[in-house]
Amino acid sequence: MFREGETAGRIYQLVHGRVMLYKLLPDGRRQVVEVIGPGGVFGITCLPIYDCSAETLVAVEVIAHERAAAEQSVDLSRELGAQVQAQFCAMHDHVVLLGRKSALERVASFVMHAVPGRGVFNCPGPPRDGGDSIDIPIGMTRHEIADYLGLTLETVSRVLSEFRRRGIVVTEGHDHLRVNDICQMCRLTGAHETTGTRSQGRSSETCAALTESA
Repeated sequence: MFREGETAGRIYQLVHGRVMLYKLLPDGRRQVVEVIGPGGVFGITCLPIYDCSAETLVAVEVIAHERAAAEQSVDLSRELGAQVQAQFCAMHDHVVLLGRKSALERVASFVMHAVPGRGVFNCPGPPRDGGDSIDIPIGMTRHEIADYLGLTLETVSRVLSEFRRRGIVVTEGHDHLRVNDICQMCRLTGAHETTGTRSQGRSSETCAALTESA
């Protein structure tokens, strides 16, 4: 949608779909800095140019606001500001993910981030009528996921293979996942709490085998 260094003339509000924001280092290495979901805002910068690139991961619908108009409209600025505040909180979680979580916990957190309304404050939990599964259009390659999580491609593949072995997920093509047990996946994120204590949700042997430092 735009590239790092281009004139930042518009601010975008995502209606549906997913957008990946990334930066390229001078030597060609890439760091995925954020994955924007429905309702998210991107393209806001304190510079006259975009400080990162934005690429769509799936088909998207966006509302484009001229930057000058957005800055002059009190109501629009307030609306966009509320979305940015929510994303700011989410970035705090991502810092914890990169700094403290194991490889297994990072991939589980990434998957849960794509499950609407689950694993967050006031999560409703599984439905009472049974069946706690969802199909997720990831829209990212394994390499892009690795860049986002600060892992290697091989580690991401090993973790996903472990999830498949446990029956938690089924891979459907290169860009779709079916999560068979959302609650079980949530417990693997390292942030799930049960009766006041953090649930382990995994064997220590498996976790140790998959752990990789950032």
